[in-house]
Amino acid sequence: MDGQQETGTGQRLVLVTGPSGAGRSTAIHALEDMGYEVIDNLPLSLVPRLIDGPPLARPVALGLDVRNRDFNVTALIELIDSLSRDARVTAEVLYLDCAADELVRRFNQTKRRHPLAPAETAAQGVEREVDLLAPIRVRADHLVDTTEMSPHDLKAEIGRWFGRAPKGRMAVSVQSFSYKRGLPRGVDMIFDCRFLRNPYWAPDLRDLDGRNGLVAAHIAADPKFDPYFDKLIDLIKLLLPAHVEEGKSHLTIAFGCTGGQHRSVAVAEKLGKVLSEAGWPVAIRHRELERRAVATPGKDLG
Repeated sequence: MDGQQETGTGQRLVLVTGPSGAGRSTAIHALEDMGYEVIDNLPLSLVPRLIDGPPLARPVALGLDVRNRDFNVTALIELIDSLSRDARVTAEVLYLDCAADELVRRFNQTKRRHPLAPAETAAQGVEREVDLLAPIRVRADHLVDTTEMSPHDLKAEIGRWFGRAPKGRMAVSVQSFSYKRGLPRGVDMIFDCRFLRNPYWAPDLRDLDGRNGLVAAHIAADPKFDPYFDKLIDLIKLLLPAHVEEGKSHLTIAFGCTGGQHRSVAVAEKLGKVLSEAGWPVAIRHRELERRAVATPGKDLG
């Protein structure tokens, strides 16, 4: 059974919860896309029946929140405790958190009623729910703050923590970013590309990005590029197997430049290609390019 083989200790079961509007729906859809069996809003009283039934052929994710028919914080804590003692499962709690003012903004933007304050303000509902879920929050195995995340950011973060790499291989995420917008979250290694030749100052390249062959060639023509990249490859080839030996299943490498459009993108693309050709499972992300592609800033994460 895949779910058992993946953990080695039993069926993997991820309980996904958090305040309304923090991104639970986005998270469970991301898990579903990764091959998890997703069951949303299953009554807590039926979870033991799920465990007692025939083992499923893949990991399971349960979406749980205050809209569940028999939702009760005490009952959920008791469920978490019982699952932690059950040798048939490896249970994890994923808690999607978010700043209260951002939750209120999301509710106001979408004009949705808060489930705990259908006839009152969203702020009152948010306050009640955050207080109600506080005991669950401290029980979380994975706490993801979605306050500043787009849906794409959250999906990538879920993939980082819950993606299923081929057995014996470590999944590698290679990212680019802009230093002006701050360091990315949850990165294992960061490399600075700002010393390389900047295509921004070439009028015919300024509006392109590092995925374009002309931009990549412009950067690679910098005399410092080859020595930098050769040493980078030597270091990465040394570190990846070492992290596998330590039992790490995911590793994130990020490259930064001034705007996150040219140099960091080109280097990330080149490294991703080299690692992929070497047989590593690789995902490539370009944070600033993705931000531009988001049609509606601050879009509700659901």
